[in-house]
Amino acid sequence: MSARQRSNRQSTAGFTLLEAMVATALMGLILAALATISAQWLPNWNRGFVSVQRNDQIALALERLSADLASAQFIPINGETRKPFFDGSSRSVTFVRTAIGPNRSPGLEFVRIAEVTSERGSVLVRTRAPFVPVDRAQPTFVDPVVLMREPYRLSFSYAGADRAWQETWRDQIQLPKSVKMTVRDAITQRTLPVSTATPIHAEIPVTCLSAKSYLECLQSERSSDGNKSASQQ
Repeated sequence: MSARQRSNRQSTAGFTLLEAMVATALMGLILAALATISAQWLPNWNRGFVSVQRNDQIALALERLSADLASAQFIPINGETRKPFFDGSSRSVTFVRTAIGPNRSPGLEFVRIAEVTSERGSVLVRTRAPFVPVDRAQPTFVDPVVLMREPYRLSFSYAGADRAWQETWRDQIQLPKSVKMTVRDAITQRTLPVSTATPIHAEIPVTCLSAKSYLECLQSERSSDGNKSASQQ
């Protein structure tokens, strides 16, 4: 190979300084474009991911609440009344159900689901207490479990046989037939589509099982409570 051929080969092998500068500039433009695109879609992706995660958490919370409420038992608070213990308002509900879970002895327990205020705002908390017939004494609730946090808030409403929803259910001779759970965004006041309602399976006391009719049993319950109230006065 001649010297001239070797010189031409050496001059064409590799990049010139100008080519290297152009390649570097193009790489910089590509990286800048990728950074701009990422800055635009990444926040939206994060918001979407957080929204999906919150919806999953809310769905799990409503599933837990539905299971609890559906298992409410027709249990009087003491021997002086035949009305079932069920104290429901728009932001809290307390009732009696069969105790479940690990390390739980067979029997009944109070369950309270209520909105409380914490350092991080309003939170919906589930607590429980062993069932003991009491007279105006408040049971000691333990084992708090946070079910929902702001900006989402849960409200309850209750329906009887007339299927008319009301915000409270107290001192009734029956358990509500259904409990509606409405989830709203506290910022936008938008009602979430995951809102649901659940029926309560226990509708009558055990004493009504032998009655000729449900109406007859209810009338008996009313008269019994009325006689007790009159005797106490």
